[in-house]
Amino acid sequence: MPEIILSINAGSSSVKISVYQAHDKSGDPTQLAEASVEGLTAPPATLKYERGDEKIKGKELEGIESQEDAFRYILDHLTQDKGLPELNHKDDIKFTCHRVVHGGNYPNSQVIDEDTYHHIEELSDLAPLHNAGALTIVRAVSSLLPHATNIAYFDSSFHSTLPTHISTYPIDPKVAAHNQLRKYGFHGISYAFIVSAVSTYLQKPASTLNIIALHLGSGASATCIKNGTSYDTSMGLTPLAGLPGATRSGSIDPSLMFHFTHDAGKPSRSSTQKMHITTAEEILNKKSGWQALTGTTDFGAISSSDAPECQLAFDIFADRIVNFVAPYFVKLDGKVDALVFAGGIGERGARLRAEVVRQVRCLGFEIDEGRNEKPGDGVVTSIGAEGARYKTLICKTDEQLEMARSVLEERGRFAKKD
Repeated sequence: MPEIILSINAGSSSVKISVYQAHDKSGDPTQLAEASVEGLTAPPATLKYERGDEKIKGKELEGIESQEDAFRYILDHLTQDKGLPELNHKDDIKFTCHRVVHGGNYPNSQVIDEDTYHHIEELSDLAPLHNAGALTIVRAVSSLLPHATNIAYFDSSFHSTLPTHISTYPIDPKVAAHNQLRKYGFHGISYAFIVSAVSTYLQKPASTLNIIALHLGSGASATCIKNGTSYDTSMGLTPLAGLPGATRSGSIDPSLMFHFTHDAGKPSRSSTQKMHITTAEEILNKKSGWQALTGTTDFGAISSSDAPECQLAFDIFADRIVNFVAPYFVKLDGKVDALVFAGGIGERGARLRAEVVRQVRCLGFEIDEGRNEKPGDGVVTSIGAEGARYKTLICKTDEQLEMARSVLEERGRFAKKD
């Protein structure tokens, strides 16, 4: 009987599910369908669905307000789709895999049991935009699909290879150890896919691959990948550190928040005593980034606008990216196989790619304007100029596929015991 895998990616305002069918033979699973519900925080929610030639885009949904509502709706839609005979019944689903942003000290994926669930729950404060949403779906899956094996894939696991001197913060070691305060890093499922895809494209073993990878979306990060593993990354204890994003500030002077509430910009006990940590995190995670600068989270609109505030946001983003590309080049001792752009903005942001590469041209990167504007449809495509010392690539990362692949590779470890 064919095994059906649901790859689930729950964001703060959306739920995306890819349906895969496993093969008895080796190779990638086959994607059968993909569904997403977006706009949970800005109703009405809308459905996007693709299955072969069947496409639904922007269908408004009434009464869908939470991740659990969205999951139930998508599950019903999938099982009622007569064009998807492989999934006529919920019992056809063998595995469900969940992208979970913060996994703490978990170095690899975990079957979700009561202990794993509570551990992820405890880490929710460190990834306030994502972990809670993922756990909502986990609860729904446990209730609606009790026969399926629930597996958590952690964005932080890929970075478990960070050297100690890079993952350690220069603070009191006892406090750091007690509270597990260190650099974790995120977007790891995406980076794992990028390593696999780029090594295949370059026909080079992953174990020898050195790349500077940029996952650029509403959340953005950079990673220095040395010999196929994470050597350094821009995000830290939480996804807030590093690059700015749609609503995140990225790295700032830690003292900034003490000055934030005072009109004259000078901290005082009376002006900061009401600024709780949760309030500060809310401001930096959800009320900053290019939304605060421009009033929109649409970086495509920002890139195409000549408004001063949009140009400023664009310049800030490009500058902060370059601030990681150059040091990572040094950390790889100049032995770089490629600079890789990925994520929604990385894939679609031709102007941003051109600007970043222009600013690091002195290192040996150079872009081909024609390829950059029309890069083609491959999973990995080259946009570097002929004769450039180092390659510049775009990778269409696929976190859902990466999780489904991993399920098949590790299915023996995940098998339920009857």
